[in-house]
Parts: sequence; C-alpha cells; structure tokens
Amino acid sequence: MRAVLSKVKSACVRVDGNVVGEIGEGFLILLGVTHEDTETQCRKLADKLCSLRIFDDENDKINLSLDDVGGEILVVSQFTLYGNCRKGRRPEFLSAARPELAIPLYEKFIELCREKGYRVATGEFGAHMEVESVNNGPFTLIVDTDDLK
Repeated sequence: MRAVLSKVKSACVRVDGNVVGEIGEGFLILLGVTHEDTETQCRKLADKLCSLRIFDDENDKINLSLDDVGGEILVVSQFTLYGNCRKGRRPEFLSAARPELAIPLYEKFIELCREKGYRVATGEFGAHMEVESVNNGPFTLIVDTDDLK
C-alpha cells in the first residue's frame, strides 16, 4: 500500500459538486493499493500513519501527534499512486489493484483508523472526486508499506 499524507488545516472532497467528506485540522491521506497488498500491510500502514508526530509543539518542534491536537482524517482512494510513467507519455496503471481487492483494503484502512478513535471522513471509491485542502506547512509525506518491513 502507498499513501501520500498531507498535514492540513482543513480538507474536503466533493462528488458531483456535493461535499461527501470534510475535516478540520488533521491528515489528508491519499491511499493506493497494489496487487500484493494484504490486511497485514493495511494494519502496518494505519499504525504508522496514525502514530506520526508531525504537528508543532509550543516550541515549534514537530513533536505532537494526531491525538495531541485532536486531529481528524480524510481518506481518499487514489489508484494513480501506482501509475507508471517510465515509457511514453501516457501512464499505465497495471500495478494498481483491481476494485475487488482494493475496496476491502481501503475500507479496512478506514475501519482501523476509526478503531483508534479518530473521526474519519472519506471520499467515494471509484468516483471522480474534487479534493480541496489547506496544507499546513506544507508538510507532505509518501509512505509505502514496502519501506515498513
């Protein structure tokens, strides 16, 4: 699994012009799933992202967690995180998992974040979405479960 996490002051996602998910301060997580991903990797990624200490403390040091600031999470499915641009000018997405694998892992990731006590808003899997965010920093990380071994 691969995630692009942005620390945000706020974020929302729209489908057909209607807001389907929005948060205040917290994490905007764009989540991609590949063919080899399992529930174990899903759990590792949720544990890692939810425990990151990337918010500023009173001394302007990145030392506070999502818990410490009462943050929220917006999760948006993003198969294009597994796009390959090595050849030609049009990316291919053969490494992105098909919906029958990706949807259950996307939903499991959301469930795991909620089990940790976070308010989690979501986009709509497979829909054309408009994502809006006010990045805080900006502070953006790319986290891949292949790197969490």
